[in-house]
Amino acid sequence: MINDRFLRACRREPVDCTPIWMMRQAGRYMPEYRALRERYTLLELCRNPELATQVTLQPLRLGMDAAILFADILLPLEPMGAPFEFAAGEGPVIHAPVATKADVDKLRVIEPEEGLGYVLDAIRMLKKELKVPLIGFAGAPFTLASYLIEGGKSSQFAKAKRFMYTQPEVWNDLMAKLSEVVRKYLRKQIEAGADAVQLFDSWVGQLSADDYRTYVQPHVRNILKDVETCGVPVIHFGTGTYHLLEAQREAGGTVIGLDWRTPIADGWAKVGADRAVQGNLDPITLLAPRELAEKHAARVLEQAGGKNGHIFNLGHGILPETPVATVQAVVDFVHRTSSRS
Repeated sequence: MINDRFLRACRREPVDCTPIWMMRQAGRYMPEYRALRERYTLLELCRNPELATQVTLQPLRLGMDAAILFADILLPLEPMGAPFEFAAGEGPVIHAPVATKADVDKLRVIEPEEGLGYVLDAIRMLKKELKVPLIGFAGAPFTLASYLIEGGKSSQFAKAKRFMYTQPEVWNDLMAKLSEVVRKYLRKQIEAGADAVQLFDSWVGQLSADDYRTYVQPHVRNILKDVETCGVPVIHFGTGTYHLLEAQREAGGTVIGLDWRTPIADGWAKVGADRAVQGNLDPITLLAPRELAEKHAARVLEQAGGKNGHIFNLGHGILPETPVATVQAVVDFVHRTSSRS
């Protein structure tokens, strides 16, 4: 029997207890994952459907109510013509960062089967084994564009924002290409069997509300409003987005992610009672003693007020050094404390 608690909460339907899963790639803190990483690179794991399936399944022994596909938001970039690698201790490195109109013109709008077929194969494999819903995902255009222009991680996003301000037409072309690839990619993930999808806009909180509406929102709306017609829950996620929540609601998503800096009651009021919300434990609390982690989890549940439509999650990605025992304790605590029976 399939545990559909997560999907029911996404639809704001009654549930027996609050569902919980933990993003980003919850497998990355598991000992089984660390053993695999001694033999394979991150990209090798992503590109091997059997291994990606194995990593996706690992956290489910802790009682998660949904599984998120093991992949990476940057995977579409290479087939588009922007190869990258994960440098030790540095994160992703784009080999030829985008700086000019000519660079944008070289990027190709690919079909998802072209260079990303291994992701779809992993989804099909997982659907044969899972007893909980599977969440597919993709990176949002602003976050992908930021990596492309900055050449990797950034603290200020100066290059990306300067590009946006000084070359608005070229920026629009770049965002249009990225959004079309992401739109097709999410639809194909759903066709392959994903029960829900999430759009990760990890860095969009760097923008003001006006800039978001001008330079980003039209492209995100193009993705989300189309994907919503597929009939599965669509999670719209960002960090540092308290000031953007109304604009994110306008852009779309049947579920809106709230990070730990946003009290759930306040965030839910901003996005509206007709949307489900996801969040919002600070990932760092999982590094604290178990009793303190449970105290913070209790605060999240209290703020949600037991209303239909809350999915318990972290406010951003789980850290690799997170103790498995603490994760297990929080999962059990959330289920036990939120039980409606």
